[in-house]
Amino acid sequence: MGGLYVCVERVAVSSAPLISVIVPVYNAEKYLRHCVDSILAQSHTNLELILVDDGATDDSPQICDEYAARDPRVTVIHQDNGGIAKAQNTGLDAASGDYIAFADNDDILDRHNLEYLLHALETTGADMSKARWRQFGVSQIADVAQEAAWGADEPSKVTVFAHPLTAYQTVFCKSLRLLGDKLGRNTEARYFNEANWCRLYRRELWEGLRFPEGMYAQDVMVAGELYSRMDKVADIDVVLYYWLQSAESVTHKQRSTGFYHDNFTAGATNFRLCLEKGVRPGRSYYTVVGSVNEQTTASDCSLQENRDLHEQDKKELSDLLAKLTVPQRIQCAVTQKLRLAEKYVYDRKIKNMR
Repeated sequence: MGGLYVCVERVAVSSAPLISVIVPVYNAEKYLRHCVDSILAQSHTNLELILVDDGATDDSPQICDEYAARDPRVTVIHQDNGGIAKAQNTGLDAASGDYIAFADNDDILDRHNLEYLLHALETTGADMSKARWRQFGVSQIADVAQEAAWGADEPSKVTVFAHPLTAYQTVFCKSLRLLGDKLGRNTEARYFNEANWCRLYRRELWEGLRFPEGMYAQDVMVAGELYSRMDKVADIDVVLYYWLQSAESVTHKQRSTGFYHDNFTAGATNFRLCLEKGVRPGRSYYTVVGSVNEQTTASDCSLQENRDLHEQDKKELSDLLAKLTVPQRIQCAVTQKLRLAEKYVYDRKIKNMR
């Protein structure tokens, strides 16, 4: 389902829905102001910005407090360091908005991010709306901030699709998405990953659902359950979020056995959920196979406890793959190989942005 974006008359702030924007903050003093400024400058002004200081040791806590002192829409929560999942959960517990959004503390939102995402949700009745994003390097931050402040044009199309869990699991190879678009299938619109940013959620989706604390891949861990709660998703074809590529981020530098094991655990959880719901677990196949293979490259893989963990995960992987039909296994293996090739290109071009 698609359609042109319809411009509606702006309503008074008092009658506009309240959106809670949750930003976990940890040692982000170099980029935090760009992020916060982009949120407070949103064209949809009825928002509450919840900054969760997760025990930062730089000037981030003071920066958060400065914003709270001059803008009543900002709430700051200081807590001992517990990881991003704990910070996200703290934000969810404190949120009072009708809708929920997340942002990373070093990223930048287009000034129309919330407005366009909200419009897509309310006009289509979807459970979640999403937009496109673009990566950028540290050297581009001033230009990106200016572009975001100027604001994107209204989207030309809103696409609504059903079965979000199926889309999450099967539409993830970039080359296949490009091919689908060339064939007129609008495949890119059905693509989304486990990231929580550049999305707008109806509040009720998060009732009784929280991120698992104390592990990596917390977003992957909840993805299956979250998307299985949705009936339909709305996509708008415009870039509304700018994702900083920094060598300091966990996903770009963390290479411990624990990191790979947690990714395996999260992938396996989604794998089993898909089997229960009759969905081919293409993305989760890629995650579990890759995580087990990459455990052998971890800097601490020679420790006996990590060897034992690797053997345990290998056994579970074998059990999971045995549950696939032959056609499912072939399809999953093909997309996994294709995605590995794409990842090689991605790592060389995107993760090395400066």
